[in-house]
Amino acid sequence: MKRIVNVTDGPRMHRVLGVRDLVLLNIAAVVGLRWLSTAAQIGPSSLALWVLALIIFFVPLALTVLELSSRLPGEGGLYLWSKAAFGDLHGFIAGWSYWTSNLVFFPSVLLFVSGVFVYAAGDRWLPLAGNAIYNAVFCLVALWGATLLNIVGLSRAKWLQNIGGMATWLVTAVIVLSGVWAWYRFGAATAFTQSNVLPHIGSVNELTTLAIIAFAYSGLELGPILGGEIKDPRKAIPRAILMAGVMIAAIYIAGTAALLVSLPTSQIDLIGGIPQALAAVGKRIGVPTFGPITAGLLALSQLGSFGAWITGTARLPFVVGVDRYLPKPLAVLHPKFGTPYVALLIQSTVVTIILLAALSSATIHETYSILIDMTVILGLLPLLYIFAALPMLRRRATADTKGIMVVPGGAVGCWLVSGLGFSTTLLAIVTSMMPPEHNGHPGLFFLKVVGGSCLIIAIGLMFYVRGRHAQRREAIHFRGSHAADNVE
Repeated sequence: MKRIVNVTDGPRMHRVLGVRDLVLLNIAAVVGLRWLSTAAQIGPSSLALWVLALIIFFVPLALTVLELSSRLPGEGGLYLWSKAAFGDLHGFIAGWSYWTSNLVFFPSVLLFVSGVFVYAAGDRWLPLAGNAIYNAVFCLVALWGATLLNIVGLSRAKWLQNIGGMATWLVTAVIVLSGVWAWYRFGAATAFTQSNVLPHIGSVNELTTLAIIAFAYSGLELGPILGGEIKDPRKAIPRAILMAGVMIAAIYIAGTAALLVSLPTSQIDLIGGIPQALAAVGKRIGVPTFGPITAGLLALSQLGSFGAWITGTARLPFVVGVDRYLPKPLAVLHPKFGTPYVALLIQSTVVTIILLAALSSATIHETYSILIDMTVILGLLPLLYIFAALPMLRRRATADTKGIMVVPGGAVGCWLVSGLGFSTTLLAIVTSMMPPEHNGHPGLFFLKVVGGSCLIIAIGLMFYVRGRHAQRREAIHFRGSHAADNVE
């Protein structure tokens, strides 16, 4: 029999995630090594942008998630927080935007992995990088493999993200050590000077890069979405965030620096930058298999990241379905495995459609860039809600803070963290709407990125209105039935 969960009773899911699992999940979810290539393309100033985004976005996000997850630790995370602070409509918009951002995000991750994987065979498979058939087959196998693993249960699916988290550490170590070795033996491939290390924030390219780098730091909010499947979430989530946060910042900054040392900025490719750099180091030191081996590890790392996101985001349509703003089947748990299998299947079906449509309409690199910009807009919109929710829920809370990780500094600290995170997020959203410099069709770019994002939100609002009408009809029917019973 199908089992529909009542959100007021709490999702009846298996609590299988411990602190170690959450640390690895955070690393797998937040660290996208593809962002190293994106950042390194603008040169040494990307290092300053990583530090700047760390201060004005990552730290405020970590502190906000720490407090909100300890106040409201249930399944749904940011959906619950936005709903509690601003009501059902805003909770729905936050949850819908976050979920749909990942429907757009998943194809970009899969395209990155398929592009990296061709380097695992050296030069033999490189012609496949721009082949739409190869990319489609690879991406669909990875997508549906991860989906089926999640349907079987999180106790099994978590190992994909755990392996991915460990592979991320291993690849980062290889990248950093390769950079140090290349610098020691051959000198830095990129010149580092005071003028090129300091960012030129007035540049559209660097503002856009800052937006993408800030987005690259997002992901700490994913773990609390699985609150109903975490062992002792009030304790586990804060510990995992604090431990993973330090590691994430180190990976991004050290990894980008090593990439710049290994390759000149002009030679860093958006998708193949890391395998290129490692292959170049391998040739210099006389170990030609160095590049292919690390390319395989990098692909595994990013598959783990993909697994973490497909696990977490499927819980959002599930909890929204429980609240009946989305079709009821989304609130169904698998009778044997206790997983939101309908949400997982629908999610992967939509991703399949987006992926095939994207591959059929543009070059791989153009598709990748457009998908990233749409992801930034839709993915950061919910973060505006959670930054704004922090002071709102703090003001409504009781004076008893036992068991709650409160943002330090009292009301001033709370508003400072909220304002800094909100402003940076808003800046990132606005700059992601700007066409890149030298774009030959800025109007078309704007239509694809902004128009597509608005269309996705509009579709969600149609579901919300339909759900509200259904709730009112049920309420009227219930009152009528209750009145008839009293008359009898």
